[in-house]
Amino acid sequence: MPRVKGGPASHRKHKKVIGMAKGFKGTRNRLFNRANQYVLRAGEHAFAGRKQRRRDLRRLWIARINGALSEMGLNYSKFINGLKNSSIDLNRKQLSEMAIHSPKDFEQVVNKAKTTVKA
Repeated sequence: MPRVKGGPASHRKHKKVIGMAKGFKGTRNRLFNRANQYVLRAGEHAFAGRKQRRRDLRRLWIARINGALSEMGLNYSKFINGLKNSSIDLNRKQLSEMAIHSPKDFEQVVNKAKTTVKA
């Protein structure tokens, strides 16, 4: 039986990895083994970064809401408790946008939540 080395398939795989390593410095974008290592690592960081972005955005929304609430004499945890008790279903992203773009509507929501806050 003749030996098959798989030249074209390997070449395609190498070209794909080298293409993904475009923009990397030094031999990381030229040598297959080095490029392959760093492409895999970059993929891991990208995957983790997508999860991290969600955490960062939630922290940003909470900080914005808390900043807007401090002007109205209420803290974040009591506000969220008041929203739950008054069964207002707005998520933090919506509340953050409301606090920035329509403060009058946000103030109405805050006043509604204030009435149901447990002391």
